[in-house]
Amino acid sequence: MQKAVLTCALTGVLTNPKQHPVPVTPAQMAAEARDAYNAGASIMHVHLRQQEEGAGHMPSWDPDVAAEVCDAIRAACPGVIINLTTGVVGKDISGPVACIRRVKPEIAACNAGSLNYLKIKEDGQWAWPPMVFDNPVSKVQAMLDVMAETATHPEFECFDVGIVRAVGMFQKAGMVSNAEYNFVMGVASGMPVDADLLALLLRWITPGALWQTTLIGRSEIWPVHQVTANLGGMLRSGLEDTFYLPNGERANGNGQLIQELAQCAKRAGRDIASPAETRTIKGLA
Repeated sequence: MQKAVLTCALTGVLTNPKQHPVPVTPAQMAAEARDAYNAGASIMHVHLRQQEEGAGHMPSWDPDVAAEVCDAIRAACPGVIINLTTGVVGKDISGPVACIRRVKPEIAACNAGSLNYLKIKEDGQWAWPPMVFDNPVSKVQAMLDVMAETATHPEFECFDVGIVRAVGMFQKAGMVSNAEYNFVMGVASGMPVDADLLALLLRWITPGALWQTTLIGRSEIWPVHQVTANLGGMLRSGLEDTFYLPNGERANGNGQLIQELAQCAKRAGRDIASPAETRTIKGLA
């Protein structure tokens, strides 16, 4: 079976570093990336956070921050591949666009469809005000245009089954030549973390396309990581997606999560792809 590509999602979008030990500064991001790299991760999925004291838990689209963070990660991890987030609510994509043009990441996430982004508490109250994560085709096309300009490979994030099917339509319409899927499972109003559903999703992707799972949750995600490895998918974890190890204990950092991910691949009889091998697998320049 094809070697397993491991991606580390280093830090979350809104996680407060004063409550949970997520990296924020370039130095912290580089140190966590190095631990993940040493554990087998060849790709770092990067979210950017505001650097001002007291504002570190808020997202940033400052190109200078993007450059400082990505330069630090690349210096700490020879040959590493950067996968930059682009997720933003609303029509204004100038922030992600500026960061892509500044950093020129090898890969960028491309959110492939819209979703009512919801979470409900046990008492019936919304965890946050209901919102729409809007990704109409015109916005997807605009993101793809910038990625083509910078020779950045798009990775389509799919939060629901219909979004998975839409990626094939993008390819048929000529919006993209090479479809690569990231099945995001565990958002409360999207696809659940479910091994049976995962097996069915493979019916609806472009034949031969690369795919991976992003599994959000606690220890219940790990059996589905194993199924991903068994079915030939690529693997991703990190402090953006979970704080928990398979035994239910809290992880002490990204390196520990990637170590567990590597074990999933090895149990499936798969070796771990190096950064150079990952570039070949993904067709990166």
